[in-house]
Amino acid sequence: MPYPVGHRGQVRKKIVDSARRLFNQRGFENVSVDSIMAHAGLTRGGFYSYFDSKSDLYAEVMRCFFTDPDWEHRWEGVEFDNSAEAGPQIVRAYLSSHHLDDVENSCPLVALPNDVARSDATVKEAFEIVFKAMVKLLGRDVRNSRSREKTAMAIAALCIGGMVVARSMNDRDLGDRLREAATKVALELGGWTKPQSRAKRRRKLS
Repeated sequence: MPYPVGHRGQVRKKIVDSARRLFNQRGFENVSVDSIMAHAGLTRGGFYSYFDSKSDLYAEVMRCFFTDPDWEHRWEGVEFDNSAEAGPQIVRAYLSSHHLDDVENSCPLVALPNDVARSDATVKEAFEIVFKAMVKLLGRDVRNSRSREKTAMAIAALCIGGMVVARSMNDRDLGDRLREAATKVALELGGWTKPQSRAKRRRKLS
């Protein structure tokens, strides 16, 4: 009996979703093809009809964030207003407590950078594609800057680095203050909030 139309695409999506969750939880080295397929409710034998290797699948998982208009895994509790600027919404969502806690659906730029650094050119290229896509989205809304790309890269680095460090801390309060600080600076860099004047900062500190 032939498979229904769209079956192959659905199976591929199952594999990618399974891999995303497991890679985010355990890292690339600690996840096997067997575990990915079992988690997806599939048998190992079908894996190589969709992907040449685990590295190829890893690259596909990377490309699904910021580069896929149909990406479904937004963090619960985070809403986007399509009529408003994307830049500040990305910053707030990225550094939100929802993203911090939702490890399975984490952005791969946060969950997987150490694995990427040890991986082959295919995986590194995929990482770069996602990072560039994030920078491009942020750069569209950057205000009052002579170099939108440089500013957007700095904002992206604040978002990614801030979340990586926050997740590495046992002290949740310290991590929350770090995310708050990174959010504030990133929004100011983008021109999406007005930084306090020196006089106001002095009054606040006095």
